[in-house]
Amino acid sequence: MSHIPQIKIPATYLRGGTSKGVFFRLEDLPASAQQPGVARDRLLQRVIGSPDPYAKHTDGMGGATSSTSKCVIISPSSKPGHDVDYLYGQVSIDTDFVDWSGNCGNLSTGAGAFALHAGYVDASRVPENGICVVRIWQANINKTIIAHVPVSNGQVQETGDFELDGVTFPAAEIVLEFIDPADEGEGEGGGAMFPTGNLVDELEVPGVGMLKATLITAGIPTVFVNAADIGYTGTELQPAINEDRAALAKLEAIRVAGALRMGLIKAPEEALKRQHTPKVVLVAPPQDYVSSGNKQINAGDIDLNARAMSMGKLHHAMMGTASVAIATAAAVPGTLVNLAAGGGQRDAVRFGHPSGTLRVGAAVTQVDGQWTVTKAVMSRSARILMEGWVRVPGDAF
Repeated sequence: MSHIPQIKIPATYLRGGTSKGVFFRLEDLPASAQQPGVARDRLLQRVIGSPDPYAKHTDGMGGATSSTSKCVIISPSSKPGHDVDYLYGQVSIDTDFVDWSGNCGNLSTGAGAFALHAGYVDASRVPENGICVVRIWQANINKTIIAHVPVSNGQVQETGDFELDGVTFPAAEIVLEFIDPADEGEGEGGGAMFPTGNLVDELEVPGVGMLKATLITAGIPTVFVNAADIGYTGTELQPAINEDRAALAKLEAIRVAGALRMGLIKAPEEALKRQHTPKVVLVAPPQDYVSSGNKQINAGDIDLNARAMSMGKLHHAMMGTASVAIATAAAVPGTLVNLAAGGGQRDAVRFGHPSGTLRVGAAVTQVDGQWTVTKAVMSRSARILMEGWVRVPGDAF
């Protein structure tokens, strides 16, 4: 009986923030997958175990959630002044595509750590003990990310006492700076942080009605709506939304309407192949709630509540890129996020999410009536879970 042998590819399984993914060095990929295209997509899908009609990823490395169906390709940077190029693929769980339209803020942490593990940072810049500054070129969105990675005895320090809600165990803190994180812009807004030119829009959503929305491209294209306007409190945990098909359909309709209004797609059906962006985030004034980890979150300890949709489901915590969008929108007086946080000027917010809280800061300026964001800052952690080789059938790609 004939068969196709498996091939093995060097890989690292790494947690970054509240996500985890399979990391590759570009040069370790098969030649046909070293360039963008069908072969690369097929390979990464087979590594993850997609598309899986059972939505379990039993035959792959994925975890059947938007936070764990991810692949990263790292290579020496082609951009002057940067150490590595970081390319991120969000692998759909049960449908046949890989979304390359945006970044993963959480795995940006892993990109910084992996750059050191892989030897891509000049040894003269790596301290024996201290903080190594890794300059990352985010190749999906053409932006700079600076990772401040702790080093002990010449190696990446992974263990520590930094706690991140949504991650079970403490680890070493990595500070991320997202430089000029407003998106390049694809629609009529053409690079504007607020692509429609408005801080708040009236968004007509088929089957839902007219909603107030803040549409922003900082970190990742994001559609902010008031939780109360669609029947929520902003304190919901995953089961309240992910087990409600009508709720999921309503939120997807909001996402599609936002994508159209932002110029990210030209027709609703295009949203099926662009599930990673934009994100939909529900915001609400601070309220007490109990997190998914049974932690009491007090309204007095947060500025607002936020709940984010990712790949059609409510996220278990908060995406790093959406956190950048939250911080940026909160810093601009008059946005829905800013109003939910109490209004006024602020350079940082602490928001509640399903797993707990997160503090993130942003620096914004207004020039000639146009708002821009120069930098967003947050802390995350990263840890290698396994390294070696992944195996895939030789005909998988």
